[in-house]
Amino acid sequence: MRVLLRVLAPLLGLALAAVGVLTVIEVVAAWVRTPATTGLLVPWPDWRASLEALTWADAPVPAIAIGVAVLGLILLLIGLLARRHDIALTSPAPEVAVTTSPRVLARLVGRRVRAADGVAAASVTATARKVSVGAQAWTDAGSELRSSVSSTVDTLLDELPLARRPRVAVTVQERKGPR
Repeated sequence: MRVLLRVLAPLLGLALAAVGVLTVIEVVAAWVRTPATTGLLVPWPDWRASLEALTWADAPVPAIAIGVAVLGLILLLIGLLARRHDIALTSPAPEVAVTTSPRVLARLVGRRVRAADGVAAASVTATARKVSVGAQAWTDAGSELRSSVSSTVDTLLDELPLARRPRVAVTVQERKGPR
């Protein structure tokens, strides 16, 4: 979503800037050419005449209005959903808000899990609500590795000053190949 916003914002900005430049050019051209019957770059008298002939009851007007409203709502939802999803930490003082990114939490958990015995590799994703750990075990690690990794992650989350403790989901797969 944030990538979409990073592409949409400059495009909309360029479109608005182009409309502004065209407006300035047309206004200056209308001042300079006193009997301005046509636009310099934009045929605005023709557009004005065709728009004056339209009423709210004509067929394209409600459809265009609904389309613009839907487009505006979509852009609003994209803007609201593209916010940062930070993880709140306990504040040292009431006037201080402390947060961290999910990436930092995932890196902390990943380092701790990869340092555990029997773990060949691990992938971690973290949000404010859930930490998902995918660990790969060596063939001789056994089934107790899942509980070991889970307790390692639980211990780490208890050590961190998280305002709300996320759920932990651990999956363990056996790694194929030589050690």
